[in-house]
Amino acid sequence: MKKLVLVLVLGIFTCTVNAQNTAKAKKLLDEVSAKVNSYENIQIDFKYELNNKEANTKQESKGNVTLEGEKYYLNFLGFTKLYDTKKVYTIVPANEEVTISDVEDDETGLSPSEMLTFYKKGYTYAWDILQNVRGRKIQYIKLTPTSPTSDIKNVLLGIDEKTKHIYNLIETGKNGTITTLTVNSFKTNQPLSKSLFIFDESKYEDYYIDKN
Repeated sequence: MKKLVLVLVLGIFTCTVNAQNTAKAKKLLDEVSAKVNSYENIQIDFKYELNNKEANTKQESKGNVTLEGEKYYLNFLGFTKLYDTKKVYTIVPANEEVTISDVEDDETGLSPSEMLTFYKKGYTYAWDILQNVRGRKIQYIKLTPTSPTSDIKNVLLGIDEKTKHIYNLIETGKNGTITTLTVNSFKTNQPLSKSLFIFDESKYEDYYIDKN
């Protein structure tokens, strides 16, 4: 009987702690979301790393993205991607090609406009470790996909405790691939050209334009 009581007490304690940790994680993520939504625009310079030891694969690259509401302008891996809330324009100078598609037909994965808010749907939250990164306190939240068919095992989202900005994202795939996105520069409310999110077809007269 004493063992049964002890097991029940430990079980209740564990459930309570887990619930508190989930609540803390959700509160912090809500603060991040509110901070992001308070800005007129955001400019991010980032570093991208992909590693899979079993496949002996390692890739590193840098990129930058400008976000304004749902609109975005992304430079990454040698291509430019522009979204004006109606169409996605993928510009590949190496191939002299432009692909114009509807957003639902874009198959390149997570859209830049979702980079800072993707966690709001399809994940459970858990409070994780706190790290000191060059004097900055980075609190990690562990996200686990709710879908059993997801290719993602988990995501660690690093959040700067002071600014409530995302510092990095570490995604571990079920195939062992670890993808890390680290924010090197985070600027807000910058003066932007009015034409930044407008695709000018006249600039690409020599390109092959694929209109899906």
